[in-house]
Amino acid sequence: MANCKFNVKYCVLLPLVLLVTVFLVAVPTSFFGIAALTAVQQRVIALFVFAALMWIFEIIPNWTTSLLVIVLALLTVSNKGLGFLCTPDAGKLVNYKDLMASFADPVVMLFLGGFVLAIVAEKYGLDVTLARVLLAPFGKKPRSVLLGFLIVISVFSMFMSNTATAAMMLAFLAPVLAVLPKDDRGRVGLALAIPIAANIGGIGTPIGTPPNATAVKFLAEAGADISFGTWMLHMVPYVIIMITFAWVLLQLFFPFKAKEVVLEIPENKKEKDWKYYTVWIVFLGTILLWMTEQIHKVNSNVVALVPLAVLTMLGIFDKDDIKKINWSVLWLVAGGFALGTALQGTGLAKVLIEAIPFGSMSVVLVLVIAGLVCYFLSNFISNSATAALLIPILIVVAEGMADPAAANNSAFLALGGTRAMITFIAVCASIAMCFPISTPPNAIASSTGLVETKDMSKVGIIIGVVGFIFGYFWLTEIFPFV
Repeated sequence: MANCKFNVKYCVLLPLVLLVTVFLVAVPTSFFGIAALTAVQQRVIALFVFAALMWIFEIIPNWTTSLLVIVLALLTVSNKGLGFLCTPDAGKLVNYKDLMASFADPVVMLFLGGFVLAIVAEKYGLDVTLARVLLAPFGKKPRSVLLGFLIVISVFSMFMSNTATAAMMLAFLAPVLAVLPKDDRGRVGLALAIPIAANIGGIGTPIGTPPNATAVKFLAEAGADISFGTWMLHMVPYVIIMITFAWVLLQLFFPFKAKEVVLEIPENKKEKDWKYYTVWIVFLGTILLWMTEQIHKVNSNVVALVPLAVLTMLGIFDKDDIKKINWSVLWLVAGGFALGTALQGTGLAKVLIEAIPFGSMSVVLVLVIAGLVCYFLSNFISNSATAALLIPILIVVAEGMADPAAANNSAFLALGGTRAMITFIAVCASIAMCFPISTPPNAIASSTGLVETKDMSKVGIIIGVVGFIFGYFWLTEIFPFV
């Protein structure tokens, strides 16, 4: 069976992916029907499709595909690439330093800090203690523990970075997974609870995720302010309903075999010395700093390096612990960022968005098309970048539709107007979670080694479709901003 699977991957799927990629590179730029598409941008499209297919089929490990994406981007679309390809006539090239910087992106550093916290938490027994405290109100039944994870993560994500939340929850997940049978499919559901709850939970507040903040900023500039309380009043019920749906979905796809989840605190054979208490202080202090970012203004990515610096300086996190860091996940995430850099650096993302004639569409079509574009792009590039690209364009479109002289005026206002459109776009950016590189929390779930890309894509697509449809009706028909 293994050999058959190997043969299908390498004898059928790999040639198919390569054939599609070569075809997309070889056809004339006019084939894509996009005016002024450059040769460099065409290569990015081919690289985009290549990466997506390789990640979906998992022909080679996902982190290997990410590394390959970075190398191919450096060779074909950077200013230090192959001389006969990367010429000024081919189009705008990406600075090779920007592509290489993907390995040290601030979010990658946040991952690194999160892994350090998880490693020392396991080393000193903090993970079991904290997991038991957080999950105690939800009982011992696996389905209740799953609900507990979804609720705790979504609440944290409303007030701190969803990536920081996911990194923190990775430490709490390990002891729960340890008490479940190795063949229990419920373990996959628990791992997927991290990105699902982190991504959806962030929708609940204006500060929960960068697209929300971008939406609020541009709405304020357009004179359509939304207060913190008003946002929560409209969006927290949406989060509750979507989290409940996710809870049911995860149980359906990944049913538990175990009857109970009993977290036993192992006997601490080590003396509770200064190192033990230092780890507690650093762990809780880091979480506190993440939660109070709005007060002290230190970015969560910067905060993540504090425990790394402190714990290594004190010798608590040593060279043996460094080997436990999941470097493959860091490379996986770096590949996703490099792809996003190529999409934006060559101007392709902007060209694709501007190629859509929003001004000549009906109100409903504008909302649907804009939402789909946002959802699609957010699965491959940062949701922050997607929102930053789309929202300024849609603000102008929305202001035109809200003009009393516009043909769509009454229909547009009836669907909630500018507030509904821009908030819906922010929601679409947050529900995009089909691949390990779609969001940092997805990559963290992938780091557990339990989640296959096909499982993540299956659940991600269903939640995306339901979240999209429900979000549209929630913001335009059920509970529109007025």
